[in-house]
Amino acid sequence: MTDAGNIGFREEVIRKLIHLTSLSIPTIYTQVSREFALSVLIPLALIALFIDIGQHFFAPVRTFMQRYFGALLRPHEKDEKKILLNGATYVLISAVLCVAIFPKVIMVTAFSILIISDISSALIGRAFGRHRFLDKSLEGSVAFAISAFLTVYVIGTIYDAPLPYFYSGALAGIVGAVAEAASIRLRMDDNLTIPLSIGFTLWGLLFLLDPATRNAILSMIPET
Repeated sequence: MTDAGNIGFREEVIRKLIHLTSLSIPTIYTQVSREFALSVLIPLALIALFIDIGQHFFAPVRTFMQRYFGALLRPHEKDEKKILLNGATYVLISAVLCVAIFPKVIMVTAFSILIISDISSALIGRAFGRHRFLDKSLEGSVAFAISAFLTVYVIGTIYDAPLPYFYSGALAGIVGAVAEAASIRLRMDDNLTIPLSIGFTLWGLLFLLDPATRNAILSMIPET
């Protein structure tokens, strides 16, 4: 199952390899404070926003984007009649929101799943998708969920998480898979819907736990 009018599979792979570099955001965030992270992410998001909007008003900006990134942009990202943001800008906006809203362990979990599982879903869905699930393929959504489970397992193992972190993170990953599959009908970019849905779900599930376990999970990655 392929998306009509979408970019080619080769360009999709290149786009996702670039997307993979965003894994540096939660990785670096484990070592720095919320204030420092926001002091870097907010200017980057504003620059990306300026470029996205600026290409509709300034010919040099539009020429730069088309020359160096044109082949990787989706059709709606190249639409000159509408001011629509590209995926990279949404990633940075999403990072700002997740850092500002969530405790560190939740942000790191949600954003890591965004990067790893979105890549898995897109590539598996494009290559092997045959059955529709909401707005995407069932195969891609299954790949999303499996890679989300693995991401939670790796993070939980690294930080010696209590057992409830693993099943809470797995359930949140399933919610993220549904949010990713429904992103078109929700009319929201999945770089926003995925981490926010995972983050709020995981946060809510943690409040169902006893306070000692919840605090143990929230302190897995210290708020430096």
